[in-house]
Amino acid sequence: MERRADVSDADPTPPTAAIDADRRIADLMEVLEVSRRLAATTEVLPLLEAIERAALRVLDCERATVFLFDRESDELVSHVATGVGEIRVPAARGIVGECVRTNAVINVADAYNDARFNPEVDRRTGFRTRNMLTFPLVGYDNSIVGVLQVLNKRHGSFNAWDEELVHTFGSQAGVAVQRQLLLAEFAEKQRLQRDLDIAREIQQALLPQEPPAVPGFDLAGWSCPADETGGDCFDFLKLDDGHVAITIADATGHGIGPALVIAECRALFRGAVSLTSDLPRVATLVNRLLCDDLPDNRFVTAYFGLLRPEAQEIAYISAGHGPILFFDAAGGELRESGATGLPLGILDDALFDAVETIAMRSGDMLLLLTDGFFEWTDPSGEQFGTARVADVLRRHRALSAGDIIAQMHRAVLEFAQGTPQKDDLTAVVVKRV
Repeated sequence: MERRADVSDADPTPPTAAIDADRRIADLMEVLEVSRRLAATTEVLPLLEAIERAALRVLDCERATVFLFDRESDELVSHVATGVGEIRVPAARGIVGECVRTNAVINVADAYNDARFNPEVDRRTGFRTRNMLTFPLVGYDNSIVGVLQVLNKRHGSFNAWDEELVHTFGSQAGVAVQRQLLLAEFAEKQRLQRDLDIAREIQQALLPQEPPAVPGFDLAGWSCPADETGGDCFDFLKLDDGHVAITIADATGHGIGPALVIAECRALFRGAVSLTSDLPRVATLVNRLLCDDLPDNRFVTAYFGLLRPEAQEIAYISAGHGPILFFDAAGGELRESGATGLPLGILDDALFDAVETIAMRSGDMLLLLTDGFFEWTDPSGEQFGTARVADVLRRHRALSAGDIIAQMHRAVLEFAQGTPQKDDLTAVVVKRV
């Protein structure tokens, strides 16, 4: 009858030649079959469970635990284990940590006589570790993806043949784990990208697809986020009395967080102007509600305007937004105005009672831009700035409002000379025709 090497009557690591040839062939066939099954497993957790079950069978032991190497936390984490809950081990400590550092198989014949062994898990579970074999799971690029530790050989101690087996088994298992981790990471990135694409579509759908038709005026708006989603918005809302409410707003930062803030700001603006066209009341209401919701490090700069076509004028309040640019067609001059109040979301009792009014004569234009235009830099670090904005406006003043925005975008791209867009771009033009 065949007997396995036993620590009680044989050297715990006998020469390879002492292992029965038939047993070796059977073990290798088992490893090959395990490798085939691992290659067919398409999810990380089932794969780790399959590796543990296979290790129990191939190495004839009582317990197996897979530790994945988390490089961010520099820890080895047991995501599954046969009979044990999650274990987290600093990569610089213990037997599994040494296995990662040395990329070597560690065979411990007597766990409690090894200073590297931590008996805490035994104390928690009531399990008694006698011996252990710890081996690295190595990826296709020879990087360590984790460690597999098996405990308590059922017949004696782990021997030299077991060590040879785990070299083969560990490399196959390591490649399988790395493949599934990479696939899982790729799938998660794809899912996040799909979510961001949907968020961008939703955000773009919230912007006016066409400006309202206003006799005697040409209106246009446009926005281009720096990321999939942006922290800018603009809006036109034609009121029952024929007036047109206009806003452009810029939340601090860009990306998902500011996109949520700016979506709320737009909704609050629409809700407020549906109740009243009194600009101080609109700004006060929006500010108070934003103060309730925004954290201390978030705020919004915004322009709230009211176009009165019959009076040929625009009244506005600027909550931290500027510069506000007005082109006087008769004099060929560009005037700049600053903010009339604090940004939104900073002080809940802030006052917004300074209303400015601009008369609009033929050819006059109001230009509202977010700071992504002004602050875009060329390769030398120079910003596009207000002077270049003014030059574009003068050169293309005969164009439609939409074409003026297109020329502004083209000009800033040419100026940037390929430097990346770091902030959202949003523009509104109101032109008296």
